Amino acid sequence: MTDAAVIDHRFCGPPRSANGGYTCGVAAEALGAEVASVRLLAPPPLGVELRAEPEGDGVLLRGPDGPVASARAGELGTVPPPPVALDEAERRAAAFDEVAYRAAHPFPRCFTCGPDRSAGDGLRLFPAATGHDAMVVWPWTPHESVVDASGLVEPRVMWAALDCPSGLAWMMADLDDVPPMVLGSMTARIDRCPRAGERLVTAGWRGDADGRRRAAGSAIWDTDGAALAVAEAVWVVLDPEQAEAFTGGDR
Repeated sequence: MTDAAVIDHRFCGPPRSANGGYTCGVAAEALGAEVASVRLLAPPPLGVELRAEPEGDGVLLRGPDGPVASARAGELGTVPPPPVALDEAERRAAAFDEVAYRAAHPFPRCFTCGPDRSAGDGLRLFPAATGHDAMVVWPWTPHESVVDASGLVEPRVMWAALDCPSGLAWMMADLDDVPPMVLGSMTARIDRCPRAGERLVTAGWRGDADGRRRAAGSAIWDTDGAALAVAEAVWVVLDPEQAEAFTGGDR
């Protein structure tokens, strides 16, 4: 079990909190299960120590102001759609309207999907449309700045790469009226971490809506169509008070 971690400001989601998927990856790393199910309990803080504590058969990630996330061994119920070929993802990305996307984005400096992040700083995974109206896709070539000492992409970065595509599938359902949403929970399996420079495809798809909850799934494929990672997530539409807690009124 990893006892403690500090999430650097680079890995923000909303401007004043950490990327939800990255935080889930920190909790999953502490748990050490093949499939981890992580629930976020508060806006994950940046730049402070988060300590992993045993909690029953799982792990509680605690910050200075209280619990941040809980992790348990889980199971995946989602069945990914057929993989999208890299050339198709690249074609869709080339036609993507980044200007409209940036104007509608509630958190444009998000580590995973923020259009205000430069290449090599953020992941810049955007939601290009596909032939399936509930699915978005984007090509991804990991930068050397997100690999570990072995030369492989850090698992917590893989969680971040699985995070936003699922929420972006909901965002693109109505780009003219995008409510701010944050990740509520995520269950993921990482089968393989790629090397920097490997060409990949990321995708997200919508599930069901229930009140303010939005179910979704995501996957990362290699150029042979093999899944490197798969996740299912629940997103939560924020009310004004919650949005203020995450952003402080910033974008």
